[in-house]
Amino acid sequence: MPCMLREEIDAFRPDPLPDTGQTPMERARQCVEAAGCGGTKQQMGRHWAIGCVALEVTQRCNLDCTLCYLSENSEATRDLPLSEILRRIDLIHRHYGNNTDIQITGGEPTLRRPAELLSIVRKIHRLGMRATLMTNGIRLKRSLLEALVEAGLVDVAFHVDTTQQRKGYRTEAELNSLRQDYIDRARDLPVCVMFNTTVHAGNLDAVPELVRFFTANADVVRMASFQLQADTGRGIAGQRSCLLTQQALEDRIAEGAGTPVDFDASLVGHPKCNRFAACLVVNGKVHEVFDNSEFVRRIQSEAGSIAWDRRSPMNTLCNSLHWIIRHPGIVFPGLRWAAGKAWRMRKDLLAGRGRIHQLSFLTHNFMDAGCLQRDRIEACVLKVMTRDGPLSMCQHNARRDAYILQPVMLHPGNSRGYWQPLTGEINGIRNVPVHISPDAHPLKHLKGRARLQRLEKCSKFSM
Repeated sequence: MPCMLREEIDAFRPDPLPDTGQTPMERARQCVEAAGCGGTKQQMGRHWAIGCVALEVTQRCNLDCTLCYLSENSEATRDLPLSEILRRIDLIHRHYGNNTDIQITGGEPTLRRPAELLSIVRKIHRLGMRATLMTNGIRLKRSLLEALVEAGLVDVAFHVDTTQQRKGYRTEAELNSLRQDYIDRARDLPVCVMFNTTVHAGNLDAVPELVRFFTANADVVRMASFQLQADTGRGIAGQRSCLLTQQALEDRIAEGAGTPVDFDASLVGHPKCNRFAACLVVNGKVHEVFDNSEFVRRIQSEAGSIAWDRRSPMNTLCNSLHWIIRHPGIVFPGLRWAAGKAWRMRKDLLAGRGRIHQLSFLTHNFMDAGCLQRDRIEACVLKVMTRDGPLSMCQHNARRDAYILQPVMLHPGNSRGYWQPLTGEINGIRNVPVHISPDAHPLKHLKGRARLQRLEKCSKFSM
C-alpha cells in the first residue's frame, strides 16, 4: 500500500466516541476485517477491543535516546494537570470498557510525583482496567514499585537498550547487569515484568543473546518486546537499514530461543505492524506453544470471553476451567494438545521438577513519520489518548506537536479556562500554535537533533 499524502495525514482526527449500538469488540473486528487481516487467527475483535492505549503523563525524560519518538518541543512542555489525566482515563473507559490495557508512559512517567502516579494507577484499577508502567527504571525504586502494585499496577515494562546511551554501558551484553538489577527489584511482587528493546543495525545481532538472557530469567520476565527502528520524532539515528526487517528480527529471536518460533499462528492487529509468539520455558529451554495451528485457531475463535489475569495465573486457570465447563466440546482436543505438549517436554519437565514459566515475544514495526499507510493506521492496536480521543500511535508520533501543544480546558463553560502546555498558564487561548521553533527554548529543554544542532552552532561561534 502506498504512503499517505501529507494532506491525508493532517486530515486524520482522533476517534470520536461511538454513537451507534456497536460494542467496542464489534467495532474492533470491523476495523481489522476492513484492513484485510481479520479471521480466526486475529486476537483484536475477539479477545480485546484494543491492544493497549498509551496515557502520556509527561513529555519530559531523563535520557536522550538516539531513537526517540518525542518531538523537539516535548522537553519544554509542562506536565498535564492531574485532573486532565484522570479525565482521559475516563475517556479511555468510555471508548473501550473494562479490561482495557493502559500504558502509563511519557517521556519518563516516574518524573511525576509518586502520589500522582499512585492516583493514576488507582483510577485505572477502580474502573476495571489494567495499568502498565512503561519506564527506563532509573527512578523506579523497589518501594515505589511496591506501592504501585498495591494500588493496582498489573505490569511493569522496563525499556533498556543501547539507544539510551547510558554511561558505563557500551553493549547490550553489558546492559544485562542493569536488566538483572531491575528484575531483582520486581522479584516476588505480583506484577508481570516485561522488557522493551529498540532494535537497530548496531544491536540486531545481539538479539539472540538477549533472548537467552530473558529465557534464563523467565521465572520473573513474562514478555520480551522488540521494537524496530523507525524514523520518527527527535532521535538522531534516522532511517533504518534495509537489512533491518521483521523477518530478520524473527530469525534472531528463534536463534536465541533455540527452537522455531511461530509468529503467524496468532495475529495482533496488522501483521505488518505487530507479531506475537507464545512460548513456555521448562528447565531453561524454550518450547513453542502455538505448534498445533488447528487447535490454536479453535481456541482463539471460541475462547474470547476468558478473562486473563496476568497478576494471578491461578485466577486465569480458574477462569479457563469455568469456560471449559461451559464448552465441553473442547475438552478432548485440549487434552490431546496438552498430552502431546507434555510428551515433547517430558525430559525437561522431569529435570525441571515440573516448573513451567511463560515467556512471550512481541515485535513492533512502527512506521516512519513520512510514510504512514492507511490500512495499518485504521487497524492499529496501539493508540495514544489525546485531549479529544484515541489516535494511532504512529499517526500521533508523526504529528506529536499538534496534540501535545493543544490547550486543555480545565473549567468547562469558562472561556478563559484553558491550560497552556508551554507555560502552565490558564487563559483564553484555545488554538494550537502553528509552528514553534526549537530555537525558542533554552538548551536544557532541547534533546535529539535540536540539541545536537544547538551545540554545533555554539561550537562554531566559540571558535
